[in-house]
Formats: sequence, C-alpha cells, structure tokens
Amino acid sequence: MSAGADASHPAPHPAPRPRLAHGTGAGPSARPRPLAAPRAHRSNALHPGAWWLWALGLGTAASRTTNPLLLALLVGVAGYVVAARRTSAPWARSYGAFVKLGLAVIGIRLVFAVVLGSPIPGTHVLVTLPEVPLPAWAQGVRIGGRVTVEGLVFALYDGLKLAALLICVGAANALASPARLLKSLPGALYEAGVAVVVAMTFAPNLIADVRRLRAARRLRGRPDKGLRGLVQVGLPVLEGALERSVALAAAMDARGYGRTAEVPAVVRRTGAALTLGGLVGVCAGTYGLLTADGARYGLPVLLAGVAASLGGLWVGGRRSVRTRYRPDVWGVRAWLVAASGAAVAAVMILAGSHDPAALAPGVVPLAAPALPLWPAAGVLLGLLPAFVAPAPPLAETPSKEA
Repeated sequence: MSAGADASHPAPHPAPRPRLAHGTGAGPSARPRPLAAPRAHRSNALHPGAWWLWALGLGTAASRTTNPLLLALLVGVAGYVVAARRTSAPWARSYGAFVKLGLAVIGIRLVFAVVLGSPIPGTHVLVTLPEVPLPAWAQGVRIGGRVTVEGLVFALYDGLKLAALLICVGAANALASPARLLKSLPGALYEAGVAVVVAMTFAPNLIADVRRLRAARRLRGRPDKGLRGLVQVGLPVLEGALERSVALAAAMDARGYGRTAEVPAVVRRTGAALTLGGLVGVCAGTYGLLTADGARYGLPVLLAGVAASLGGLWVGGRRSVRTRYRPDVWGVRAWLVAASGAAVAAVMILAGSHDPAALAPGVVPLAAPALPLWPAAGVLLGLLPAFVAPAPPLAETPSKEA
C-alpha cells in the first residue's frame, strides 16, 4: 500500500472501552448504589454536626458502662471510623494526642489508687505501703497503706471509662472541621461558637507546631528530646501561638466580629426569656428523667424546654448581621451517621435498665468480665459512618479552610 493510500485511508482508531460505573465493578448497564460512599469534595462533604452527634452518642454509651470489653469495643469502633474517614487536614491529626491523653488518665487513676487507697475492700494484697498519719479532721482520707488487686481493678475500670470519653471527643475533633462547624451554628450562638472553635483548634495547632519544630531540629542535627529539647522547642511554639492569636484578633475585627443589628428591645427580651426558660426546662426535664419520682413530668418538661430554647435561638438570631456562603447541607448520609451514634447510646441505656450487672462488672469477688452480646452488637452500629460517609480523596493535600 502506497503512502498516498495511507494518507487517504487512515487506520481506524480502536473502539473506546465502556466506562465502569462509579463504586461498582459492573459494566455500563449497572447502576451505582445510592448509599455507596463517594469520594469527598466540597459539595458532598458530611455535615460536621453529624460527626459530633455520632461521637456524643458513643461517649454517652461509654459513660453508661465500666465493662472493659465494651469500652475497648467503643474505642475500637471510634478508631476504625477515624482511620477510614480522617482527612489530611492539620486539625485531623489530633486523634493520637487524645489517645495518649486517655492513657495518661488511666495511669494517673492507678497512681491515685496506689497512693491514696481505694474505697473497695479487697483480700488480695499486692503490697503494703508506709501509711502517713493524718489529723482527725482528715478522717476517711489516707496516704499509703494496703494496695489490693480489687482496688487496682476498680481504678482501671474507672479510668477506662474516662479515657473512652476523651477518645470519643478526639474522634469528633479529628473528623469534623471546626471552621465548617462554626458556619453551621445559629446566629445567636456565633460569638460563643467562635470562642469554642478557637479553643478546640488550639490543641491541634499546638501539636502541628511541635511536630514541625522537632522535624526541623532533627534535620539540623540538634536534639529534639529531653529537657533541653523541650525548652528549645517550647519557646518557638509559644511565640507562634502568640502571633497566631494576634492575626486571629485582627481577622475577627476586620470581619466585624461582635457587631449586631439594631432590633427592638421587646425582641431582645423575648429571646433572652425564651432561651433562659428553655435551659431551665431542659435541666428540670433531664433531672426528672434521671429520677424515679419525676419520670412522669420529665419528658414533657424536657420537650418544652427544647422547644423554648430553639425559639429563643431563632429570635436571638435576628441580631446577627452575618451571612453564610455555601452552607453545609444536612443530607441522608448525615442522618445515617447521627442515627448510628444515637442507636449506640440507646442500646446501651436499654441494656443498663435491663441488665445493669453486665455493664458494671463487680470486682468483689474478683472475676473476669463477660462480654454481653446484644450491647456489643449495638456498639458495632457505630461502624456505619465508615461505610456511608464520603471517603477522603486519595491524594489530598492539607489546606486551610475559610
């Protein structure tokens, strides 16, 4: 075949391959599953309030039990979801710090049980420490004395519960963007929300600064551990925190922080009265639900208090002059994530009312704790966000969110 023939009759291109449906392994005729987790981007990112409701549900479940097996299962569920859905943002790296803080809480609780004793009587004595004599007005308090296995196990269970609570809060900090959470608050809570968000972002920013400075010192061949390294790293960290505070204050002033619109005095007083009355109703209703005598009026008073508080927030929001750009949407996935945490809390509360001994294993006599099956199955409901929440991008670079 000649060159002219080649030019006039080019070789046909190969037919394009059919594209696979996103999230499935089927052909072009297959439809994507509606709840299959997509890759996260700005338009489908999960509402940060859903992450906090999920974490608060796990924390509520942790506060209802001292069973170490259930607490370990709750910590494992929180850790798995964080590992599956955590982004590479700087504030998402604080989960490890909360885990270390939980371990420190357990250690401190055990030290207190050894030094100050335990109210739990025990027969298995590990060691007898020298006891310090105390005056008569300090009756009931002792320093030193017998250290029993039962007392240490009780302290371990108690420390595990507090550590699990801290880890659940750390999971919310690692999954929910503080800036987006602030944008989702009602207008009446904007000033208070800014203070809370600044407080929440202090620990992640501090940890990021420490890691950056330690890496820089290692690259320069200088020590980054020990007392000398701590002193030489601590001063730049404090200096950076001060500079960040000044920059934050200037940015808040430039954006009109604290400025409110002129509203009639009647509206201000109505909003304050509804908010204050609603908070009192919430407190009274919660107390009624927790006591046996007030179970009849607890739920109605609680619902009335919540309604009054929401009305007060709506009225108070009229004083806010700020606007929202591209507000986060509370979609089906947010409902599923929040419902999974609420389901874990509900299952644990029901289990505590039906079989409290399974959630609070005794230490006298000393026995190995057993794993209750249906409360453990309820805890596994907390894994749902790892499968329905949008997955972080494969190659994500840390970015500052407005």
